[in-house]
Amino acid sequence: MVKKEGLLSFYSNKHFVYNAECNSNKPLHFAFAACREKFNWSSEISNLIMPPIGVKLLIQDRHVMMDNGIVQVTLSNPDGIVTGIRFNGIDNLLEIRNEEINRGYWDLVWNSAATGTTGIFDVIKGTSFTVIMESEEQVELSFTRAWDPSQEGKLVPLNIDKRFIMLRGSSGFYSYAIYEHLREWPGFQLGETRIAFKLRKDKFHYMAMADNRQRNMPLPDDRLPSRGQALAFPEAVLLVNPVEPELKGEVDDKYQYSCDNKDNKVHGWICTEPPVGFWQITPSNEFRSGGPFKQNLTSHVGPTTLAMFLSAHYSGEDLVPKFAAGEQWKKVFGPVFMYANSAYEGDDPLSLWEDAKSQMMMEVQSWPYSFPASEDFPKSHQRGSVSGRLLIRDRYISDDYISAQSAYVGLAPQGDVGSWQRECKNYQFWTTADENGYFLIDGIRTGDYNLNATVPGFIGDYQYDVVLTITSGCEVEMGDLVYEPPRNGPTLWEIGIPDRSAAEFYVPDPNPKYINKLFVNHPDRFRQYGLWERYSELYPDKDLVYTVGVSDYSEDWFFAQVNRKKDDNKYQGTTWQIKFNLDTVDQSGPYKLRLAIASATLSELQVRVNDPKAYPPLFSSGVIGRDNSIARHGIHGLYWLFNVDIPSSRIIEGDNIIYLTQPRSTSPFQGIMYDYIRLEGPPSPSSERET
Repeated sequence: MVKKEGLLSFYSNKHFVYNAECNSNKPLHFAFAACREKFNWSSEISNLIMPPIGVKLLIQDRHVMMDNGIVQVTLSNPDGIVTGIRFNGIDNLLEIRNEEINRGYWDLVWNSAATGTTGIFDVIKGTSFTVIMESEEQVELSFTRAWDPSQEGKLVPLNIDKRFIMLRGSSGFYSYAIYEHLREWPGFQLGETRIAFKLRKDKFHYMAMADNRQRNMPLPDDRLPSRGQALAFPEAVLLVNPVEPELKGEVDDKYQYSCDNKDNKVHGWICTEPPVGFWQITPSNEFRSGGPFKQNLTSHVGPTTLAMFLSAHYSGEDLVPKFAAGEQWKKVFGPVFMYANSAYEGDDPLSLWEDAKSQMMMEVQSWPYSFPASEDFPKSHQRGSVSGRLLIRDRYISDDYISAQSAYVGLAPQGDVGSWQRECKNYQFWTTADENGYFLIDGIRTGDYNLNATVPGFIGDYQYDVVLTITSGCEVEMGDLVYEPPRNGPTLWEIGIPDRSAAEFYVPDPNPKYINKLFVNHPDRFRQYGLWERYSELYPDKDLVYTVGVSDYSEDWFFAQVNRKKDDNKYQGTTWQIKFNLDTVDQSGPYKLRLAIASATLSELQVRVNDPKAYPPLFSSGVIGRDNSIARHGIHGLYWLFNVDIPSSRIIEGDNIIYLTQPRSTSPFQGIMYDYIRLEGPPSPSSERET
């Protein structure tokens, strides 16, 4: 049983009932006001049920402390660095052996140059401290850093306002920040921004980020040269002499614990003695870049937990916002919730994970929060909503409309079709359609947006052709919308599943020398280290050949078209073959080859038909992608869709071969992950409908 810190047992046992009866569906500290009003509680009942201790604020010369009787948070003054979190008898959940600046902090990476993903790392220190709100119900603090021209080249040209909030009865605290670039300031690019917490390594050893992605983690000392061996890149370390002997021979790499934005809502750490958890909860993705499929880091060895808002991981420079001189910009990142929980001695500490998931759901249901004081964070009544139904029209599959079941439907700033996955300056709002294609997006900030969608099972991107203007309190009903995915003719054959991922293809077992035991017989087996090297072992001399109607893509299509390693430790580009047979050739028009790409890294895709040496190739993508998903154990990055016309003169009756060449070969991490490949015949009014 998880303890509800600081609450009387009567309140703790009844809070879910109160949520339901008050139609509140909110955490304890949100539900009380609604229940008091509905039941007309007297002050005596209110005093009985409410947590007996309000929020206290103590201001000292160099530190500020918020305390609600459940959790006590100390921040440096005026820096706004979280230096201490006292909870459940533990004086500090954060690593006390670290310098105060290296415990709990906002940071960013920036550069004044116009290109690149690297830059200057900056732990954001405030220069001014202000109490925004102070009452027994809530304390909100502000730590600001203002920019002026004398700091050009030294500090990122942003005004930054970091906020921290503690509520009565809340087992944790919130944080958000407001970044602002004024029109008259110089340009720059922002490679990354996040919140990081470094927990005590003597206490927090168990990490959890999903029901099937949790484990006892190595210690940070295990990554030192005396205990670990760095592999192909610094983040990946082979544990050769770990403190815990059972971890010997495993690989640790923070990228193995990356997660899509859509799934990245709660993660953190568990201490077993005493049973205490520390969790980072992100209730909304509106302030994250890149849409629902953008991958970000979560928790990793340290023990470290991150709230990632902006990064180039699994995307490269495309997801690095670039601000020009003369460009006005302001954005609110967060709030996110740092949640602490505890269990009774003798109870299963893993119950803390179940409780953290429940708390996450309550935070999600409470979004947008009503309590942040900044006018830059609009409340629920200041936002709008969009609803409708998305249908699919593909006459080669069905004469009827098809419900866009489980479609991802979202509002993003105006741009070209599919540009939402590269949008990184402003806000996005996404939801998932139900089995009949109905969707509701609420809590939308005012502004002008494109409505976008991507549908599992269908290639391409949908975009509504009229810009939507969201105003305060509006409810926009779209009615039925129809997406016609790219289609010229009937499907002759297909490889894979169109879902923006390469997960359905063959992922080999890892080299036994480089195993993370968590991912053995795991759905995310692609997270294992070194899988790119397995291709050369499976295909030492000749490349992959896939025969339509005989081969099985789950067994015979390697998950990534990578380079072959040669004996001299150099690399060689590869050419894959797709063999297929046609009884007749339709001369009425060109055939169409659809190539949906799940990820690309400094690679080039060349297509040839029935002549492996044809020059120039029938199609070349040019150099595409900087996702680095192969090295970082991702199964997707940014999505590409190429549509290649194949003249009917290139096709012959009988056996045909399509050659897919990736010639760029300076690194083992260059390559392509395919999402889906389809060959269509020429369009014809008399084409038979597919079954």
